[in-house]
Amino acid sequence: MGSIGFVFNSNSSEAVRLAEHTAQWLIEHGHRTQILSAGPPHSERGGAPDGLDLAVSLGGDGTMLRTVDLVCSQEVPVLGVNLGHLGYLTVVEPAGLEQALVRFLDGEFAVESRMTFDVTLGEPPPGGNGKAGRVSRSALNDVVLQRSLVGHTIHTKVAVNGTPFLDFVSDSLILATPTGSTAYNLSARGPIVSPKARVSVLTPVAPHMLFDRSMILCEEDEVAITASGESPVEVVVDGWRTATLQPGQSVQCRKGEKDALLVTFERRDFHRILKAKFDLKDR
Repeated sequence: MGSIGFVFNSNSSEAVRLAEHTAQWLIEHGHRTQILSAGPPHSERGGAPDGLDLAVSLGGDGTMLRTVDLVCSQEVPVLGVNLGHLGYLTVVEPAGLEQALVRFLDGEFAVESRMTFDVTLGEPPPGGNGKAGRVSRSALNDVVLQRSLVGHTIHTKVAVNGTPFLDFVSDSLILATPTGSTAYNLSARGPIVSPKARVSVLTPVAPHMLFDRSMILCEEDEVAITASGESPVEVVVDGWRTATLQPGQSVQCRKGEKDALLVTFERRDFHRILKAKFDLKDR
């Protein structure tokens, strides 16, 4: 008997129907099912109920990111079912979900480990309104610092392993995992990184400075980014607004204690998937 959790957007009628139908099918076959929250993540990392064997994400890549955030700390594997558009992280279409679950319960699957970030907010400066320091979330894709006021650039100071590196003036600043290299980082002309790599990518967006290149950092490098201008800076983790940094406040990013575990049923060829998802043609 297995315990399967479902994560989906309750506003999607297709996702609701698929979850209800599949949960009933699992119950009829002697398994337990649970519905996990798909709402915005809280300031502290969420966790899966004890004893969960698998979390099934019904949606697009955004739902996958939310599902990973819910279960990563308990090392629960995630199966992505594509109900979105791109579905870069998903591996199963809705019609194949029941067969995929049969294979999972029979042990006929593999798990890909993906590097994550742990994200910590620093203490706010005296008199500031920022949140106290704590690990707020795990990130599978990226941590983005962006302007909170339209038309303003952000001023940030970046330190690596406690050593000051560079002051950035830009529209935003991205710190991406290999998985996240094909998200916002790609739109900002950052490098595409194999998901098997253990690195992070620091990419400025529309930098107002001569240095406009991405930086590749090793997995052990800890990055601290401080809001150094006069305006607050928004921190967005995997697409969710997580905090507002007051001037002088920092966010620290380090390799996550736990990897994200993604279920697959065949060898995933990264280059083939990249070509297919982005409709890259041979010439």
